[in-house]
Amino acid sequence: MSNQFLPPEYEDLRTRTRDFIRTTVIPAEPRPGERLDQATRERLQGLAKAAGVFAPHVPQKFGGQGVPIEHWSLVFQEAGYSPIGPSALNCMAPDEGNMHLLNIIASDAQKERYLVPLTAGTTRSCFAMTEPHPGAGSDPAGLRTEAVKVPGGWSINGHKRFISGADGAGFCIVMARNEAAGESPAGATMFMVDLDNPGIRLGENIHTMDRAITGGHPHVHFDDCFVSDEGVLGEVGLGFRYAQVRLGPARLTHCMRWLGLARRSLDIALDRAERRELFGSPIKDLGLAQELIAQSVIDIETADAIITKTANLLAVDPRAGSAMSSVAKVYCSEAIQRVIDRAIQICGGDGVSDNLPLASYLNEVRPFRIYDGSNEAHKWAISRRASARRRAAVDGGEAFLAGLDAQQAGVR
Repeated sequence: MSNQFLPPEYEDLRTRTRDFIRTTVIPAEPRPGERLDQATRERLQGLAKAAGVFAPHVPQKFGGQGVPIEHWSLVFQEAGYSPIGPSALNCMAPDEGNMHLLNIIASDAQKERYLVPLTAGTTRSCFAMTEPHPGAGSDPAGLRTEAVKVPGGWSINGHKRFISGADGAGFCIVMARNEAAGESPAGATMFMVDLDNPGIRLGENIHTMDRAITGGHPHVHFDDCFVSDEGVLGEVGLGFRYAQVRLGPARLTHCMRWLGLARRSLDIALDRAERRELFGSPIKDLGLAQELIAQSVIDIETADAIITKTANLLAVDPRAGSAMSSVAKVYCSEAIQRVIDRAIQICGGDGVSDNLPLASYLNEVRPFRIYDGSNEAHKWAISRRASARRRAAVDGGEAFLAGLDAQQAGVR
């Protein structure tokens, strides 16, 4: 997976990450279907720091490795070769997306209070936007959680659900709807909220098929939750704009991590096809198996190319990159699942058993077609953008395209 176009310092990091995952992380993996325990997570993070591979995406001044977004992919894929690799390197969702958002939007004081310990792995975080129906989900326009201006700050009331990582997190980035207040416009605002705030109550944890995200996916309730003015992230009323700062790259890093797991799955299948015989020939020499292998290589390489294009766009044109991240999210989430499913088929009965980890990998990647915005919502956005671009080309519909950007600002 080396890349001759990767700058030498990042190729060196990729190589060291590859070695760390294979020699240190994979031997520490829990059994298929089990979760990474806190003691092992902390031990692996300490070893990752010592190996110089910790928090690859965060600037060095905050304790990371300082890799720019256009070069994240190969490092993240190496981390994702193990389902616990991103946690060991502290580049797992939702923390990774929150680190990126805080680095760009947060004040210096907020960075010192929240970003530095988050990068160090001494705290975890969550991002609270999704709500029970009919609240915000794939359509953020349904946002119902409210923030009301009060003396010295804001009072937040609302109900969030499926807030990944909330159980045990130290703080939360909350999206709430606000009315106009003074010179601040009506809209949506992001708030930094400590999880020990008396106005926060964790509700039922939603049990899902995936196990990789530490902290589960619980409900979170906000009951007259007071947040000081210093807790506003960025500017009041600009929450949907900031959401795109986070959600576009966060979709893409999911693609990167899971693509690493797809590569692991294909390697497992290739090893099995090399060793096992069927009808007097190694499986690798049978046409049906060769078809499965070839299609998986095509899916992996195509996904890799889409990720690379999107990452480069995000580096130079975040608006275009965010739109392209919908394409990447849809294609990669479906292609990665196909690769793992084919690997299971090649491995036969062992593929669906706990003798191999492939079935647990399928459980990890299947929710990705729903997380970060359902694929159907992204396909709707992709189609609308294609029509808008064509209209702009034909009759100068730039205003329509700008309006579409605003309408689709929070598809997640």
